[in-house]
Amino acid sequence: MPNTPPTAKPKSPNSPSGDENKNNQMKEDLINKPYLTLLVLLLPFVVSAEAKPPPNIVFVLFDDMGYGQPPSYREDSPFKTPNLDRLARQGMRFTDAHSAAANCTPTRYGVLTGRYPCRIGQYGVLKTYSPPIIPKTRLTVASFLKGKGYDTACIGKWHLGMNWVEGKTGEENQLPIGARMTDGPNALGFDYFYGFTHARNIGSIIEQDKVVANVRGIENQPMMIKKALQYLEERSREDKPFFLYFPACPPHSPIVPAEEFAGKSRIAGKEGKYADWVYQGDYMLGQIMNALEKNGQAGNTLLIATGDNGAARRPYPPLREAKSSIYEGGHREPFVARWPGKIKPGMVSHSIICLNDFFATCADILETDLPANAAEDSVSFLPALLNKQDAPVRQAIINQASEGLAIRQEFWKYIVFRNGTRELYNLKEDISETKDVAKTNTEVVARLEKLMKSYFDRGRSTPGPVQKKEFELPFGRKSEKKRNRKNKESSPSLK
Repeated sequence: MPNTPPTAKPKSPNSPSGDENKNNQMKEDLINKPYLTLLVLLLPFVVSAEAKPPPNIVFVLFDDMGYGQPPSYREDSPFKTPNLDRLARQGMRFTDAHSAAANCTPTRYGVLTGRYPCRIGQYGVLKTYSPPIIPKTRLTVASFLKGKGYDTACIGKWHLGMNWVEGKTGEENQLPIGARMTDGPNALGFDYFYGFTHARNIGSIIEQDKVVANVRGIENQPMMIKKALQYLEERSREDKPFFLYFPACPPHSPIVPAEEFAGKSRIAGKEGKYADWVYQGDYMLGQIMNALEKNGQAGNTLLIATGDNGAARRPYPPLREAKSSIYEGGHREPFVARWPGKIKPGMVSHSIICLNDFFATCADILETDLPANAAEDSVSFLPALLNKQDAPVRQAIINQASEGLAIRQEFWKYIVFRNGTRELYNLKEDISETKDVAKTNTEVVARLEKLMKSYFDRGRSTPGPVQKKEFELPFGRKSEKKRNRKNKESSPSLK
């Protein structure tokens, strides 16, 4: 016989419905079982106690801070960074963290978009009137967090381009007061912006979309930290999580420490002024840390402090070279994170991470999947923060400099130079990159070159659907240079 649904008995017009029966039974249970009444009354409080609000997120980005500058990274460092070192004791210090690029603009692109900047051909840095390199249609970490209920602010150096309403009405190092711009931080997810275009124009202060002041360079950073502390104070009065992106200027030039920091580094001579500038940058980090404590925000705040690339013209052995170099001194960065109750104090992680990974980490914290066309080169380092030893590691990482690209997998680092030459280093045995072992490890070279090519052919280095390739890489073997020149004619210009 075919299966047929049972026939329901007809209801009397005066008989209670199913819902009414359930309600009556619940009333009887509450009367006959008082403990159930207590449980029902307490349930909302139990649930609210367990459901913690999402963490506040503060990302402090120093400009041109070398891996060997903080004493917590190099014991014999002459510089004083007491607050970064304090943060390391309170949280986790990463020893193998890297910026996506060895200079300013491309790294910042990577931080906010979670993509390798070479995907858009961005190898150099922007100027005051450079147009924006992040389209409004692209999801950024700021617009993502804003969409999750966060208040978002960028206070400091932007360096990702803007469109000026009236064109070039000022000069490279000074913008006219009242000049307005579009397609800047506000268009990319930041509710509030207070800062400046880049270091060479440090005196022109922009609030939201308008130039509001022109000041001396020495006055800039005190204004930035004052506004950041004001922002934190305002957020403490609101029941809403926040994301503060604080890209500082020190120790990038111009080297303009405020008067109260003169001599604080206790280093004499010309280097002393630079060291005072380093100290001032660290002092601002300390002010943010103190403000979070004062406002009662520290306990539920993930605070990250790192740098955008190596120190300018200041190599720190054993790492080779400095800013703008494809070697380790150009892009290996100090990277410290604190998150009370989540990150154990005094931890050290040797996981390989990239600043691009900040985006995916935020999504992981909020337990949210990212769209297929966002953060294509971002891998969450939340497992590392939580000290999960069996957590999956990054498959590989791409770094860039004007001279070339590098791919790092485990201890192998393969460099593809713009002139067509290649080099391979075993960083486990040769952290100083002094011995090229490409000729004796041809299988490794072939594997890494194939992996790098797949990353760019697929438009992503993470699992997911293939994305559109936006830029043909201008790197090839010497025999391919002619072909690359032809491709360049039909590709976006190298910036």
